[in-house]
Amino acid sequence: MAIAVSPAFAVHPGAWLRAEIVEAHGLSVTGAAEHLGVTRQAMSALLNARAGLSAEMAIRFEKAFGVKADTLLRMQGAYELAQARAREAEIRVTRFRDAA
Repeated sequence: MAIAVSPAFAVHPGAWLRAEIVEAHGLSVTGAAEHLGVTRQAMSALLNARAGLSAEMAIRFEKAFGVKADTLLRMQGAYELAQARAREAEIRVTRFRDAA
């Protein structure tokens, strides 16, 4: 039996990274971007939940702060699935029936 997780538990990884990593280390968006070797625009889009977390960015956070890239990517997947589930009724697909 699958456990249903409320979409309220699915947090965009950018919001979590902002609160728990960037701000906790006293960094600005610009400072975090410079340290991770990315543009300020890319960092801002991630931390403000306007862009998803890429595998490369997850590795950058892992190398810089020790947070596991796998964990961050699971957060991204859970967030995306919660967003899709919220509009599941709009997704029209019929069940596949094998001809055999």
